[in-house]
Amino acid sequence: MNIFDILEETFSAIMVNKARSGLTILGIVIGIGSVIAMISIGQGAQGSIEASIQSIGSNLVLVRPGFQRGAGPVSAGRGSATTLTQADADAIKKEVTLAKAVAPEISRRYQITAKGKNTNTQVTGTVSVYPEVRNIEIDTGSFITDQNIQSLSKVAVLGPTTRDDLFGEWSAPIGETIRINKVDFKVIGITKAKGGSGFGSQDDVVYVPLSTAQRFLAGDTYVTTISVEAESADSMSAIQQQITDLLLARHNIPDSTLADFQVMNQQDIVQTASSITNTFTVLLASIAGISLIVGGIGIMNMMLTTVTERTREIGLRKAIGAKKMDISLQFLAESVMLTFFGGFLGILLGWFLAYVVTVFASIPTSVSLNSILLAFGVSAAIGIVFGYYPARRAAGLNPIDALRYE
Repeated sequence: MNIFDILEETFSAIMVNKARSGLTILGIVIGIGSVIAMISIGQGAQGSIEASIQSIGSNLVLVRPGFQRGAGPVSAGRGSATTLTQADADAIKKEVTLAKAVAPEISRRYQITAKGKNTNTQVTGTVSVYPEVRNIEIDTGSFITDQNIQSLSKVAVLGPTTRDDLFGEWSAPIGETIRINKVDFKVIGITKAKGGSGFGSQDDVVYVPLSTAQRFLAGDTYVTTISVEAESADSMSAIQQQITDLLLARHNIPDSTLADFQVMNQQDIVQTASSITNTFTVLLASIAGISLIVGGIGIMNMMLTTVTERTREIGLRKAIGAKKMDISLQFLAESVMLTFFGGFLGILLGWFLAYVVTVFASIPTSVSLNSILLAFGVSAAIGIVFGYYPARRAAGLNPIDALRYE
């Protein structure tokens, strides 16, 4: 029996009972579609997070406070520890030769009011080089200047989201007054929208002079983050080491494992975020993959039923010279054809589900070629694995007993 005969017989056998074949294929369609959709959501989220992290600056090294004990994680996170000061930032600027620019900041959430409206958002006290270090552009007005910092000016630059919340979309609030912690600030600029939310979002924020934030809002000279722009990507590891050595000496800490600060670069953050999203992607795909196992069991059940129904046919084929291999290949081909067709429809379903999630849930998705190839590979594997036993059982039937079967 040649390949064309096998394909013809396979197609005819599947079409004999369209309803049963269709329901069997449906299990594979749902399984493959779910896996592709889950993988696409995970990959899309990973790409979105990486883009957000990259958008916060170029060749960026972040120094944050925290108490480290042994090799464990930092126990006090951003904003909750006060182990970094303005003097530390000044020392980094002066002594770390590979630092292109240094931008200390103090960030905390405050309730902000203006013209009867209010919002709770991040207020960042920083310096004039902050836009250069963190890739921020001014849309209208101007950013904080060195003169503003020296004179403790009560001026503010709004992110576009904060502007919309306080003054309305597309408004021009330059010269207007906002109140932060019972202190009035004059709006001098609006930043350009960067998009995104959560980590790296720079749209829902208010920027004020660092000295003003320390004096009138925090009441202290500590900083919550020191952003350092390296001269190049190649120098980031070296600059991390320079900063670590400098701060250990300044804080009189002999052992780096007892450091009360942490120094990270963008690649560290990207790798950590990628590791987390990869874990969630695998978890989601594994949960969706359970339906593939159920679909495979459905195929095995159908093929076993088919073997029973076609027992006399198998006996007749063997009686006229059909070999065990011919019978086995015929039933195995039926199983693989069912799963391949289900896999193809499942890919279309997964693509559609990913599109629906992007459009209606605003969650980025990314259907990759690898996930499609994986789907076809899984389809073939399911067809072979779950079709092998029914095919072997059919090939092993005794032709005399098969012909007597009623």
